[in-house]
Amino acid sequence: TPPVVTLQLAGYEAALPISEKSNPITQELDRADPVQIVQLLKECDAEIFQEEEEALLNYQRLYSQSVLKTMTIIISKVQEVLKDPENGLIVLSGSGTSGRLAFLIAISFNKLLRGLGQLPCYTHIIAGGARSLVMSQEGLEDSVLLGIEELRKVCDGKKKVVFIGISCGLSAPFVAGQLDFCMNNLDIFLPVLLGFNPVSMARNDKIEGWHSTFRQVAERMQKLQESHKAFILNPAVGPEGICGFSWMKGGSATKILLETVLLAAHKTVSRESEISERCLVEILRTYERAHNVTYAQSRKIAALVKQAGTSLQKKACVYMVGWHTLGLIAIMDGVECIPAFGADHKDVQGFLAGDHNDIFNGEMDLPAQGPQLAFSQEDFVKMVLPSLTELDTVLFLFTLDDDLAEVEELVVQVKEKTSNIQALSHATVGQYLPASLKKLFPAIISIMWPILFLEYEGNFIQKFQRELSTKWILNTVSTGAHVLKGKILCNCMVDLRIGNSKLFWRAVSILQRFTGHSQARCLDGLLQVIYDSEGALDDLRNRDISTHVLVATEKTKVVPTALLCLLRNCSVQEARMLLDTSHSIRAAIEASLNVPGHKWGAD
Repeated sequence: TPPVVTLQLAGYEAALPISEKSNPITQELDRADPVQIVQLLKECDAEIFQEEEEALLNYQRLYSQSVLKTMTIIISKVQEVLKDPENGLIVLSGSGTSGRLAFLIAISFNKLLRGLGQLPCYTHIIAGGARSLVMSQEGLEDSVLLGIEELRKVCDGKKKVVFIGISCGLSAPFVAGQLDFCMNNLDIFLPVLLGFNPVSMARNDKIEGWHSTFRQVAERMQKLQESHKAFILNPAVGPEGICGFSWMKGGSATKILLETVLLAAHKTVSRESEISERCLVEILRTYERAHNVTYAQSRKIAALVKQAGTSLQKKACVYMVGWHTLGLIAIMDGVECIPAFGADHKDVQGFLAGDHNDIFNGEMDLPAQGPQLAFSQEDFVKMVLPSLTELDTVLFLFTLDDDLAEVEELVVQVKEKTSNIQALSHATVGQYLPASLKKLFPAIISIMWPILFLEYEGNFIQKFQRELSTKWILNTVSTGAHVLKGKILCNCMVDLRIGNSKLFWRAVSILQRFTGHSQARCLDGLLQVIYDSEGALDDLRNRDISTHVLVATEKTKVVPTALLCLLRNCSVQEARMLLDTSHSIRAAIEASLNVPGHKWGAD
């Protein structure tokens, strides 16, 4: 048996799109200590900014001439709407990760417009609506018709709509349907697709109940791009640190690209000046500097990874409480752990502290209350605080512009329950944390940003930098904690929750990667676990993928159970017993990979 670390099936890997490939940097992430975890994920994030010649030679990158040129043309189209906000609209849409980021970016730019005394002209669409902002509803990504219906609704009565559909892997049916609808109505819509795979790697599976694949939609857009009637913005940013986990690099690159495009549009529309590629590069470089500033705190981030990992290993929880948009980033990070690591909604959970009226501003109905929908400071105080224990970790996220008396009050309450508290604070040069607040924390990650002497729109750059910096740190902490808990094998999410068709096929890929079996054999192994069936599979094979997903969503440890069945040639019951008696999922799979007699087939 090849050792698990060096395992790489070249033919299988070559067939995967960039967004699903294994990143060579993190090949041994599962064996890393907290300091190494931070270093490896830092190197992965740095790939976003790599120049063309450094890696992924045949693909356009963030700073590529072709990408910058496409951005400048999209900016001119956005400006047409900004000049006529009553008749126009800019729609940002996506499902899961992409939809949450669409919401964050739309509210930021509407706030910018209100500050200038102008009409807001941004809106967002997320598969599943407001509930999906604070809970995982992965299955809705597969609904083409739902996407089209939502788009029709928000654009009713508008004469000019710039539609930006976000799908990191060029794979979401929800977005594919919307882009197709836009292309059928070009008198009103300008469709833009944002993702991080080449069109040739866009998902090509048949979409259930629809006439096209995502790749066919993207190819049609490519043709329309020649006449500037549609645009694809798809620089390669390299594989994710955890295979397929698009909240990490895909999410960061989405935020960087969209904020750069929209900020540049605002900066130049107010001056009636042409946008230059140099101006775009300047904005992009501020995000690159944010990467350096953030990871200068690597030692302290590693200590936080270790603490969070200890909490998860002891079956306790990690809570992240953030003020204003930092709270939104915390909520997003917690929600992403559910499908990626098979986590319970309480394992890693984010909360939005302080007054959130200025964030939502009537742009969405707040979800009805309930444990899985808990997201506010009131929810934290009512549902979490009473049951906090010494094993839990609580991380506070704030800037020195926030209401620090309010921060202090909540920290004092939490400290009565657990000493495992830390802070991530953002300050501008010349600002200092009050001594009374500082002494409450055993450890503080304090990030100092330079003073920016910029016009109004430019001030938003620092807000965006702080959000991205917070996102990078939270990504590293939650991912690192799950690595330490044994939820990752090599750099693979072996306990993902199968919540949609993309995750179903990713599960099959994971089984192929670690068993060496054919896709057909791995598919059968997966179906046996999903349906608890040891018998004939003919009937199951003929069912739609959506049926398999519906059953699998309600189950836990589906992928690791299937892996053990295939590696040990054992029953589903035996595999479950092995998992239950092992101290971690990774340990159980590693022991099975080294079982005598496990053969690697040529397929």
